[in-house]
Amino acid sequence: MSERGERDEVARSAGRNEPIRVLIVDDHALIRRSLELALAAEDDIEVVGEASDGQEAAELAERLLPDVILMDVRMPRKDGIQAARGIKESMPSARIIMLTASDEEEDLFEAFKAGATGYLLKDVQIDEVPDAVRGVHGGQSFINPAMATKLITEFASISRKEAERPPQLPVPRLTEREMEVLRLVAKGMNNREIAKDLFISENTVKNHVRNILEKLQLHSRMEAVVYAVRERLLEIT
Repeated sequence: MSERGERDEVARSAGRNEPIRVLIVDDHALIRRSLELALAAEDDIEVVGEASDGQEAAELAERLLPDVILMDVRMPRKDGIQAARGIKESMPSARIIMLTASDEEEDLFEAFKAGATGYLLKDVQIDEVPDAVRGVHGGQSFINPAMATKLITEFASISRKEAERPPQLPVPRLTEREMEVLRLVAKGMNNREIAKDLFISENTVKNHVRNILEKLQLHSRMEAVVYAVRERLLEIT
């Protein structure tokens, strides 16, 4: 089967009848155009709008209700992290991929705290962007291994700083298997990799992730990791 055929099969198996609706947000017109061209070539993805700053992005997101938002971090009026935070408050189901030239730990961590489910550097191959969109729309967190290591380092720092702070809320009980899955999510592993590591099916992994998010009342995998570290459910060294 061709690579395009495999992607179409993934979309069909996910039960989608409608294309994934994408909003592109970047203050550089050339980058917006490049992303639009890359996504427009995909049968299962539709670009529904473009914005040049975070304020415009928030307004368009509320009106267009996109499934996935590609969001630049550094923008005028309102930056991408501020915009992501506001969008997630009003549209918890929206999936946000931060697109940036920065690989600084602080930006990375703040992006996921704001509700982002993916983080792409602007030097990424343009043909990788559609798969990132499909991944986050399907419930995956998209982050490369090097950046996952940076994120884990930041989690570890928070864990050390808050070691003496008692949990502020009753902590929902996760099963031993759910904790195993959460630890592997924290390492930046995707569902397929987790399934292989634990000798279980991908569907079983998806069910565990869904249960974890429901128990913690969160919306993304990385939000679950942040919560678990903060509440000392998960210890990262």
